[in-house]
Amino acid sequence: MAYLTDLVNGFLWMFNFLILPAITYGSMLALGALGVTLIFGILRFAHFAHGDMMAFGAMISLMGVELLNHFGIFTYPVPAGLLFLPVAMVVTVLLAIGLDQSVYRYYRRMKSPPVVFVMASIGVMFLLNGLTRLIKGAELSKFNARRTFGVEDVDVAALTEQLGKRAVRTRTDVATNEEIVQVREPEFVFFTVRQFKEATGFAEGFGLNLIQVIMVVLAVLIFLGLYWFLRRTRTGKSMRAYSDNEDLALLSGIDPQKVVFVTWLIAGSLAAVAGTMYGLDKGYKPFTYFQMILPIFAAVIVGGIGNPQGAILGGYLIAFTEIFITANYRKVANYLLPEPLEVMGNLQLLGTEYKFGVSFLILVLVLLFRPTGIFRGKVF
Repeated sequence: MAYLTDLVNGFLWMFNFLILPAITYGSMLALGALGVTLIFGILRFAHFAHGDMMAFGAMISLMGVELLNHFGIFTYPVPAGLLFLPVAMVVTVLLAIGLDQSVYRYYRRMKSPPVVFVMASIGVMFLLNGLTRLIKGAELSKFNARRTFGVEDVDVAALTEQLGKRAVRTRTDVATNEEIVQVREPEFVFFTVRQFKEATGFAEGFGLNLIQVIMVVLAVLIFLGLYWFLRRTRTGKSMRAYSDNEDLALLSGIDPQKVVFVTWLIAGSLAAVAGTMYGLDKGYKPFTYFQMILPIFAAVIVGGIGNPQGAILGGYLIAFTEIFITANYRKVANYLLPEPLEVMGNLQLLGTEYKFGVSFLILVLVLLFRPTGIFRGKVF
């Protein structure tokens, strides 16, 4: 019985620190990979600026949240970033279409080779990265960061009732000797690790918050919606035909400008959703999104570049691999092993600082041994 309890504790630890984070991280990677694979499938080039488009979308959501908070408006229990997601999607789509019309359209007219588009996208990547840093800075920003107000500027009693006593603090500012109110909007949590432990009696547990649930549910809905769109709608079928054989699609009367427009519309929307969801979960930092392009491209290539289903599967494969390879399994091992064999030091293959290195390694291995990916990409 004691060993069975240890098995359950080991599983709970893995679920809390490995499986659940991998599912949420994989959902974000899959959304990002979908945008990249759609652009490649239609326009035939690797869009390296996609990670910074995600950063731009997340920045728009964050600015909306900060605007609300500036006026003392908090939306708990619904994350304010989620409410501004439609705005972020619209602005990011406008950015994506603007980039296409001002940069990529010229090279399409010139019938430039794919390598020229890739070089242009790298330039756009650095441009967007600089733009987001200029607007929001390079430091980490939280969607629920602590905001400071004057006592006269907010209704302290109403905020305390809405957010809870721990979220609203009144104190005296040392510099000005004036009374101020500090507010930090809490995350809505279905249950915490401590509550789970108290309810079950296990030594380990897991917590679940609203953002994690929203990330996974929203990702699944987008996957299903995009699958239906590509398979069932006239525009989706036109995109598939254009991807499969551009010349034959043009002879069939398909409007290439419409196909390109819809592609950027979807890619921009996906970038905004993926960027905002990641920001809500981990916080907003432009350089992090800049780094995200590596695991996103690894996910695309593992699944089969140009294949949406492969991009989804690749996103989750990369997420699980990154997290499981860099995890420290000492606690799990001590639950499973007899006491004389207890592990005292770290038990992990690689440190967490090599997380993105795992993506690069997988990318190299797939390119060496199965360059077409799991689903033999380039088809919808």
